[in-house]
Amino acid sequence: MPEGAELEYLQQQEVLTHAELLLLLREVFIPAGFTRFRLTGGEPLLHPGVVDLVKTIAAFPETQDLSMTTNAFKLADLAEDLYGAGLRRINISLDSLEPETFDRIIGNRGRSRWQQVWQGIQAAHHVGFDPLKLNVVVIPGINDHEILNLAALSIDRQWHVRFIEFMPIGNAGLFGDKGWIDSAYLRQQIRSQWGLTEAQVRGNGPADIFKIPGAKGTLGFISQMSECFCDRCNRMRLSADGWLRPCLLNEVGQLDLKTALRSGISTLEIRSQVQALLSIKPEINYKQRESGATGEYARTMSQIGG
Repeated sequence: MPEGAELEYLQQQEVLTHAELLLLLREVFIPAGFTRFRLTGGEPLLHPGVVDLVKTIAAFPETQDLSMTTNAFKLADLAEDLYGAGLRRINISLDSLEPETFDRIIGNRGRSRWQQVWQGIQAAHHVGFDPLKLNVVVIPGINDHEILNLAALSIDRQWHVRFIEFMPIGNAGLFGDKGWIDSAYLRQQIRSQWGLTEAQVRGNGPADIFKIPGAKGTLGFISQMSECFCDRCNRMRLSADGWLRPCLLNEVGQLDLKTALRSGISTLEIRSQVQALLSIKPEINYKQRESGATGEYARTMSQIGG
């Protein structure tokens, strides 16, 4: 969220309560066949009772996988409790190893946040999160000069660095008219320095996985702009204020589950609506792929998460 970006903050009553979220999980999503869950954002560590939420979801017999994406700003204090609650996989946003560049990207207007994020990453490593993935959104002219330094984090540590092509979702022009850098170009730069071999890492994401020969960790490349993977997408996203959307890049077809719940619609009917949306997701994926990974969106990536 670069400097100059302004967002309207949600009031607490606009957000799904803890009880509403768990009700949707127990009576809508799990019966509809969902077994893999990710807590993302915005920022999930701001959610009140996030540790209890993790513990409850991890304890569901149907839960096959539970992970989290976080900016790690509060992770140093919560890593051990989250691990104890049953979270095992974590993705952390780290777009730069340079504090000044990092603060520019996140839109920090006060003291630097980089050190606290780095401490959160160290805490996650210490308690044993595996895999521990670091998400790097590559922005031309901003942090692309750090590619090799960021890739090197995977050599001596069992960390998994993932390079993500910049998506200008509601952010067009905030970093200037710079577009994105193809993953193929990034791989070329890294291959020229160390070489690259194909690899694997546990997870359910769309990344193409490689590793530097002899490295403990891996390198992933998420190429949603240059190598659209809409046809492989099997994800649905439930926003903090209750909107279920079948596509991150487009708001077509989304359902307002919070209003449905609060207006007294039964969870059985809501489940039916969700299943109907699931049935047309392949069509939405196809249209998104054909559009060239562009869509209509009222929210920025800072609001809907990565």
